[in-house]
This record gives sequence, structure tokens and C-alpha cells, in this order.
Amino acid sequence: MRSSLKLGLCTAMALCWLQGLNAQDLAPRAYVITPLHSNAITLTYSFYDGSINYNGALPVSGATGTYSVPIFSYYHSFGLFGRSANVVASLPYGVGNFRGTAFGAEQHLYRSGLLDSAFRFSVNLKGGPAMPPQKFVKWKQKVLLGASLKVVAPTGQYDPTKLINWGTNRWALKPEFGYSERWGGKWVLDGYFGVWFFTTNRDFWSRNTFYAGTRSQSQNPIGAVEGHLSYDFKPRLWASVDGNFWFGGSTSVDGVQNPLTQAANSRIGGTVAVPITKHQTLKFSYSDGTYIRFGGNYQNVSAAWQYSWLGRPK
Repeated sequence: MRSSLKLGLCTAMALCWLQGLNAQDLAPRAYVITPLHSNAITLTYSFYDGSINYNGALPVSGATGTYSVPIFSYYHSFGLFGRSANVVASLPYGVGNFRGTAFGAEQHLYRSGLLDSAFRFSVNLKGGPAMPPQKFVKWKQKVLLGASLKVVAPTGQYDPTKLINWGTNRWALKPEFGYSERWGGKWVLDGYFGVWFFTTNRDFWSRNTFYAGTRSQSQNPIGAVEGHLSYDFKPRLWASVDGNFWFGGSTSVDGVQNPLTQAANSRIGGTVAVPITKHQTLKFSYSDGTYIRFGGNYQNVSAAWQYSWLGRPK
């Protein structure tokens, strides 16, 4: 019972990082603008496989995880005070198996359910006016500056009496500043900086046989830096090299902070976008951890199908 409890605590910490830090996903060309009333639906399948580094926070060895996350997303662009803007809504679902050894006993955990939904609003601040398709085809990108706000809502599967949940039972917000510049017509350089802020989960693993009362779990802000260098082979066919670094985010239970949960992590990877018809595009990506101080050190392979069109929602 004690070893299962310890592994559960560790896995809960890992799942918290899995969802609260979805900012660590590598997203090239996030601030490149589209014509007015552009729409897209995207179906993404992501597969993760790797280990979990607890940095000595808890006595667990050989912790690994294998899980998949299908995601449905919708994108829409519009004009805001003459500037290009857009919104994206995403709904993910997770299926995963986690293993580890605590106090000499190997444990296995399986979870399946909805993750927290995510919503992102982005607006161009410089270089990207709102344009209809007729003007957009004649426009040439130079320097773009933009800002965004991403909100992760506590809509995922969550039961406060259970230790392991896909949902986090808290809100997460990430204001971000983005830069994108095109060189020579073919190269695009992107850079983003943002900070994640989290509300408190006030009903964390409570009212059960292990803990009769209620208790809270909180997390400090996390700074995130992201960069991409991509090349256009022809319209809509491009490839990029991607990397990021994030830091901070130590967690506390009932106000008692664990400094060993402080992160200083990075990932590197690549993305390829391939058009298959006028309205459809396939996107493939791969990334791996380069330095993980605390959290999941996973290899990630993703494949996405996107269908896009122009027109106002009816």
C-alpha cells in the first residue's frame, strides 16, 4: 500500500506537469497571420514515450510512461481594430500507462479520459493588418510582432478522492509575446516568450481513506522561451527546427513548498508541413528532451490532419 501510494504521488506530479505545461509543446509559425475569416479544423494524434525525472523529490526509480493524446482543434481569424487576430479552441483526450519501482515493488497505473480544454486568443501588434484574401495574396511578410493569451480550463476528468487524474482542477493562463520575421522570401524565424500562471487546486486528493479532510495544491509561475527556424520549399510546404526552454514552477501542498520540483528543462525537435489538396494539409513533428531537471523526459511523435477554408461562420 505504501509503495503504491508513493508511486501514485509521483505520477500525479508528472500528470500535473503534463497538463499544466502544455506550453512546452513546440508550435512553429504561431504568429504568422492568415486572411480575414480563415478557418481550420485540426485532428492531431501525439504519442509520448519516455521516463520521469523526480530530481530526488520522492524515492521512486525506473519511472516510465507511454501515452497518447488525440486533440481536436478549431481556428478562426478575424479583424480587431484593423489588426489581424485569431482564436483557437482545443479539446484533448489522454490514454496512458505508467510504471515505476517504489520501495522495491513495481507498480503499474493506467488512465484514460478527457484532459483540460485550451483556448488561445492572439492579436498582431505590428506588421500584420487584417486583410481580405484579395489583398493578402499580394502582401509580403517582413517583421511581425504579436501577443497572445492562452487559457487552460479545468474541464478534464477529475475526481478529488482519487490521486491520479487527467484533469488538474485549476485554471492556467499564459500571456505571451511573439516575434516572426521572413528573410529572403524562404526563411522564417520565430521567437516567443511567455509566463504561465496557475490558480490553486483547492480539492487535491481529499476525502478518502488516506486523507479525510481537504487540502490544496499550488504551483509557482513558469517562464517559457521558444524558438523556430523554418524554410519554405514551396507554398504551404515547409520544414522547421524547433527548441524551447522553461523554468520555475515549484509545487506546494497546503502551503508547504517542495523546492526539488523546480524545473529548468528544454526540448528540441522538428516539424514538416505537407499540403495534399487545396484545403488539406498534413503536419508531422518530433521532439525529445535535451535537459530535464524535473518532470517528464519524453520522446514525442505527432501527426496532424488539417482542413482549412475561407468564410464567415454561419
